[in-house]
Amino acid sequence: MLDLCPKRFWDISSNLSLLNVSHNQLQGQLPHPLKVAPAADVDLSFNIFQGPVPLPVAGIKLLDISFNQLSGPIPPNLDLFMPDLIFLSLSSNKIERRIPDSIGQMFSLQVIALSSNKLTGDIPSSIGNRSFLKVLDLENNLSSGHIPHSLGKLSHLQSLHLSSNQFQESCHHPFRICRVWRPWTSQTIHSVGTYLHGLGMNAFHGKVPCELSNLSSLQILNLANNNLSGRIPACLGDLKAMAKRQTIDHYLFYAKYRGACFVESLVININSLLQKNTKTLPLVTSIDLSGNSLVGEISEELMKLSGLLVLNLSRNQISGQIPKSISALSDLSSLDLSNNNLSGVIPTSISSLSFLGSLNLSDNILLGKIPFTGHMVTFGASSFAGNPGLCGDPLTVKCPDDYSCKAGPIKEEEAGMDDVHDRWFYLSIASGFAAGVLGPYLILAVRKSWADAYFGIFDKIAHRVLNN
Repeated sequence: MLDLCPKRFWDISSNLSLLNVSHNQLQGQLPHPLKVAPAADVDLSFNIFQGPVPLPVAGIKLLDISFNQLSGPIPPNLDLFMPDLIFLSLSSNKIERRIPDSIGQMFSLQVIALSSNKLTGDIPSSIGNRSFLKVLDLENNLSSGHIPHSLGKLSHLQSLHLSSNQFQESCHHPFRICRVWRPWTSQTIHSVGTYLHGLGMNAFHGKVPCELSNLSSLQILNLANNNLSGRIPACLGDLKAMAKRQTIDHYLFYAKYRGACFVESLVININSLLQKNTKTLPLVTSIDLSGNSLVGEISEELMKLSGLLVLNLSRNQISGQIPKSISALSDLSSLDLSNNNLSGVIPTSISSLSFLGSLNLSDNILLGKIPFTGHMVTFGASSFAGNPGLCGDPLTVKCPDDYSCKAGPIKEEEAGMDDVHDRWFYLSIASGFAAGVLGPYLILAVRKSWADAYFGIFDKIAHRVLNN
């Protein structure tokens, strides 16, 4: 359906307690004020409506105008027009400027979804006063500043998305972002304690905190594309939910209200390909610390996370060798250690990772023969490119033992023995020559009678041959 919404339609909408024209291609500017019945649910999502965010003539419970082309700021007096609003979604529009403080005065709010807009400024601290809030989705905006400490009071929060912004938090001791999640680490909170994936692509700096290990139900940790430094803490090996295989397979619906809800999803970077997970999200266990400035070796403690599916430590400054115990991550489906300073040989145990579907070890300083056996034969040369010291299949660079005419290196002791053997060989030749030629000559020279008899025999033989 692609058409302008006729004016008479809005004239009759004032009598409707449910206004749902979502998933069409309706165009035009929404009327202001928006004529709806008191306590109505309004769903105008997935259309092509333009203009500013409209305010209703009466208080409503649900307002979803996501996936349109609305522009301008969020009205500063939302709380006066919609004091009992439960569900607010304005995601995927062109809304600008700062989130108004008044949004924190709407006491019934359970969902604030404002992702994929052009919002700037900081997060109003008043949002932390909304004790019923279950979803806060602000990802993919231009928001900046510090994350307010008051968010730590949101004891019912189930989903937090702050990624792809410009938030700046110091993660030095103490880790300031833990001001936000420290209250959650001491409580049993299902989603924030399970899916801490909304902090990537910001400007956090400092160290990865050990406090994260207190989140015993944490399945997804995404701090990618920040400015984190220091070592990867060994205590991450204590994340209990990643140490076992997850078996629950269902959609995650938060803040269900009548026919509306917030569907949890996650985009995972697997070998530079973005994969969106919705229904399968409860099965996913993932650590993504890529795109930071982390140093040091990969801790053996991380190998205790046998239920881990995705491990991405690429684009850091990690050194040392790939742990031989990497095979303990038996459920691993994606491993990306590219663009680091890893050295040494690739452990042969990696070939036993039978579920591994994506492998990237490129651009390190690994060396030796690639263990191209078992499941490793499914990966191409690109998985190992940029390591000048590597050789063997699937690379075109042959290893030294692949050349049939190539002799192995000669040890110094073996070289010494060969030299002795050569000397005895030539000495035996010289001795044989002396005994066979010089010996008779000397004897015959001393006894003249023997010489005459000796050479006389040869004369008789020669005479008989010639006569015949």
